[in-house]
Amino acid sequence: MIETQVNLGGLEMATPITTASGTFGYGTEYLGAVDYSKLGAVTAKGIRVEPWPGNPMPRHAEVYGGLVNAIGLQGTGVEHFLNVTVPWYENSVPSCVLADGSTKQPPMIVNIWGGSIDEYAEVARRLGDAAGETHRGTDAAGETLRGTGVIGALEMNVSCPNVKAGGHTFGQDPKVLCEVVSAVRKATTLPLIVKLAPNMPSIAPYVKACEDGGADALSMINTIPAMVIDIEKRKPVIANKTGGLSGRGIHPAAVKIVYDAHKVTKLPILAMGGIYEAKDAIEFFLAGATAVAVGTATFTNPNIVSEVYDGIVAYCERQGFKSVSEMTGALAD
Repeated sequence: MIETQVNLGGLEMATPITTASGTFGYGTEYLGAVDYSKLGAVTAKGIRVEPWPGNPMPRHAEVYGGLVNAIGLQGTGVEHFLNVTVPWYENSVPSCVLADGSTKQPPMIVNIWGGSIDEYAEVARRLGDAAGETHRGTDAAGETLRGTGVIGALEMNVSCPNVKAGGHTFGQDPKVLCEVVSAVRKATTLPLIVKLAPNMPSIAPYVKACEDGGADALSMINTIPAMVIDIEKRKPVIANKTGGLSGRGIHPAAVKIVYDAHKVTKLPILAMGGIYEAKDAIEFFLAGATAVAVGTATFTNPNIVSEVYDGIVAYCERQGFKSVSEMTGALAD
């Protein structure tokens, strides 16, 4: 039997598959359409301290090979998330049987963001308190972080404008990136995953900034900046004018960035970008990923999660891997 459990920076996942933030709602919207037992975690859409309306409509456009969206991080705010969403998730999402015979719901990876360093830290603190975190545990591999509630980890979206610094995006300056990661690290002991932007000449300085700030894992890639124009109206299709490209078309670029990051860090990587079949996920593992997130493909095929999981297991059996983790970085010379 193939061992599918992986450890993503302290988050124990029964399978190496999660959902991508913004594509799976808050974790309950796909009940009845997705086999949750194939998910090692569920990633919720972005949460900040206060509710946020997002961008005006229209805010998405289908393109060849993917989807351009400018949702604008619409969200309910942390209070509603903790008082309504989390209890709903706990009462609705089925548990799965783990390798040791125990049962557990797929933990939530909560995507967080803010308009200032203080806001990032505040939303992280409140989510950590709600998760019932109490300590830093250690195992044979070193320090492992533990949360005791359904909230299992935080994913920081650093592709947000710092409103107190003139709108400069947190993730575009390694120094600022290190500062915001450090602030969140001090605010919580939950596993901390930093989601990096793809539009940088080199990923290495940003990886180093995350390491120095205390990140436990990296998440990549975020959407690629894009634009769609209606040539008859001579206007942008999206009200925000520009958005982010996701889907099959960005996959080769995502694989390359994961490969580059894996070469310069020992932090585990959650890889995403254009996973439409098991082959796409396996490429990420071979490039250096520990786990993968399925996103845009679920819009057209909710069963893609099961198909990817089954394909990964079949590949491991065919190639002689005893566990999914053995695939990480296993490119042939």
